[in-house]
Amino acid sequence: MSRALVTGGAGFLGSHLCDRLLAEGLDVVVMDNLITGSTDNIAHLAGNPHFKFLHYDVTEYLFLEGPLDYIFHLASPASPIDFPTKPIQILKVNSLGTHKALGLARAKGSTFFLTSTSEVYGDPLVHPQVEEYLGNVNPIGVRGVYDESKRFAESITMAYHRFHDVDVKIVRIFNTYGPRMRLNDGRVVPNFIGQALRGDPITVYGNGKQTRSFCYCSDLIEGFWRLVNSDQTGPINIGNPSERTMLEFAENIKAATKSSSEIIFQPLLTEDDPKQRKPDITKARELLGWEPKVSLEDGLRETVDYFRGKLKEAGQL
Repeated sequence: MSRALVTGGAGFLGSHLCDRLLAEGLDVVVMDNLITGSTDNIAHLAGNPHFKFLHYDVTEYLFLEGPLDYIFHLASPASPIDFPTKPIQILKVNSLGTHKALGLARAKGSTFFLTSTSEVYGDPLVHPQVEEYLGNVNPIGVRGVYDESKRFAESITMAYHRFHDVDVKIVRIFNTYGPRMRLNDGRVVPNFIGQALRGDPITVYGNGKQTRSFCYCSDLIEGFWRLVNSDQTGPINIGNPSERTMLEFAENIKAATKSSSEIIFQPLLTEDDPKQRKPDITKARELLGWEPKVSLEDGLRETVDYFRGKLKEAGQL
């Protein structure tokens, strides 16, 4: 039986990845320091003999006994609200943490899977974003702690591939949503849904004309699985190319929640907020046979149901 380590496996995407790996018949070990992840996301796996959770900071010395076929490196705070509040942790996990995880992959002969991000493109001057685009990033801005550390993570991953012959895969994730996101995550999906369900005003930052493309979590994880089982190194964009403005998305959320909340506008939270974000997924289609399948309507239905339950648990509904 193959064995995988998932760093950040108690997070939103990490926990969904664990579910998929277990369903595919792998033994799964999770390492997570829980600064943004939650054991609630993996509580349903407790008692599974093929699953193990270790409360651990992957920026420390990284060791795991026994054979290891895959390392999926997902550990990192990833929300804009984390950039000013956890800047050092973000920089460390994407630099030191990636270095430690790559060292373990080299020692074990593991395939190393790096979850990079569309943020490596910064505030893009090319639209849609293709993998060959080198980006427009402000290294000293508030967002730079995430953007630049992910760019470094890609660089050191490729260095280990070229110099140490480590088998690596790099995926660049575009906006993804679904159950198990943090309610106070600060990203647009939980923000809008939480506000709409509570009947609060839906806060659109800036003029609402900035665009994003939203991919449902199960589609993204399918892309992960296809990439890790391919002969491709990447980087490869995985995301949904269906682009919409923030104002349009606020209306989508109102419809999905049947909310009467008004839409209000406030200044942008961080500088260098990307004005446009849309993946070119030509490589994913041609090299992996992948494209998103879940409609926004269906994905939002599942996500709204999840957040409605969370708000009821918290006594906010």
